[in-house]
Amino acid sequence: QVQLVESGGGLVQAGGSLRLSCAASGSMFSRYAMGWYRQTPGTEREFVAAIGWNDADTYYSKSVEGRFTISRDNAKNSVYLQMNSLKPEDTAVYYCTADISPTAFAVLIIQRANWRGDYWGQGTQVTVSS
Repeated sequence: QVQLVESGGGLVQAGGSLRLSCAASGSMFSRYAMGWYRQTPGTEREFVAAIGWNDADTYYSKSVEGRFTISRDNAKNSVYLQMNSLKPEDTAVYYCTADISPTAFAVLIIQRANWRGDYWGQGTQVTVSS
């Protein structure tokens, strides 16, 4: 079992920035594939970004590539999502997700933007005003 706790959401004007954080439990965090999804009312959760072994092994949806950056700090059991140049259409609840299986990194490489984890946080609201 892994517990994920997101923080850092809030209200920001279009063009602004926010940094989301996700703290994970467990002593094997460095072996987890981690990622972010987002969801708006009445829609399915949408892939945003994911990270494997290190900051060179990252994947992004086309809608956020070039504006968002995912990173991890294994010493702090945390993954981050730096969101720049925010747009009103980025408004959503953002969820942290993790795959803790022994094949997590290999699965991520194969599935890329189709990847999703098995564990989820409670979500954090991001609202971008125009």
